[in-house]
Amino acid sequence: MDRRSFIKKAGAAGLGAGAAALATPAISQGNQTWRMVTTWPKNFPGLGVGAQRLADRITAASGGRLTIQVYAAGELVPPLQALDAVIDGSAEMSHGAAYYWQNKSAGLSFFTGVPYGMTSRELTAWVRYLGGQEIWDEIYDQFGVQGFLSGDTGTQAGGWFRNELTGLDSIQGVRFRTPGMGGQVWEKLGASVTNLAAGEIFQALQSGTLDAAEFVGPYNDLALGFYQVCKNYYFPSFVEPGLATELVVDKAKYQALPSDLQAIIRDCCQAEYDAVAADFAANDPRALKTLVEEHGVQVRRFPEEILEAGAKASKELLQTLLESSDPLTKKTAESFVSALNIVRQKTEGTDVPFLQAREKYFHL
Repeated sequence: MDRRSFIKKAGAAGLGAGAAALATPAISQGNQTWRMVTTWPKNFPGLGVGAQRLADRITAASGGRLTIQVYAAGELVPPLQALDAVIDGSAEMSHGAAYYWQNKSAGLSFFTGVPYGMTSRELTAWVRYLGGQEIWDEIYDQFGVQGFLSGDTGTQAGGWFRNELTGLDSIQGVRFRTPGMGGQVWEKLGASVTNLAAGEIFQALQSGTLDAAEFVGPYNDLALGFYQVCKNYYFPSFVEPGLATELVVDKAKYQALPSDLQAIIRDCCQAEYDAVAADFAANDPRALKTLVEEHGVQVRRFPEEILEAGAKASKELLQTLLESSDPLTKKTAESFVSALNIVRQKTEGTDVPFLQAREKYFHL
């Protein structure tokens, strides 16, 4: 049995006749229903809600000509098989993070977040205006899919740790959940790294399988309950400076759509990218206040020794990718570095000095 058949049969067994009825997109009088599988728990703050809101945007903007039906993590396929479901044809769309699929191409990690790399606003500049989307398209062309930025969490939290970190020695052997290139950096610092889907992290912490974990930040982490196991909460992440989620679509089916429906999908993704950013900006501070005042969480900064070693490890990792034998990975890394050297001029020359002045002089 091939993988496509297996996923379809597994989905039907888990969901019964209702899922079986969705084996083929519904087409009636020119209307279509597409399935979106996600890596997020149902109604998950920020990310899961954002996926549903994106589906609703597309459905509404198309006047129902393209209706998107959302399946949360595990409802149709396991969370970390969401992209495979689109590649295999079991779903038309997936909503997740590109660095979850770095085993397919190392270049994909650049479209979620790079250690000591771009902020989320810088990332959108690269993708939209400095050639990033075109390279992303080349990578995903290998798998017959198309990717779009679909959400922005901003700079993330550094993670939850059972014990306070006093220096590099504190990291040695720590069993840490963190994905992507950031996970590779933490491995260089001495941690034992694994990736788990959002809904699996708490149990791993509670059972002692993990000593530490990061996911996104206060808004999500409060909902996931990490504070019940760990009290040391580190800010900011130096490996996830500006994280983006993605919508992936079956490229052949996308290109078969009328041009206005293609534009609706693309433009709704852009609108939702900005909406998710605002959602996190509004709710991260309030969630952090709850964590500190109601749950006794200790907010900490990483020791300088860890930050410095993390920067060194990040440069080593990026240099390896710049010298990759895979042409697309090398091309992606080169484009990223070139764009970073452009966009950081504004961030560091304008945004950072303003923020420093506001922090120092302006309080109401």
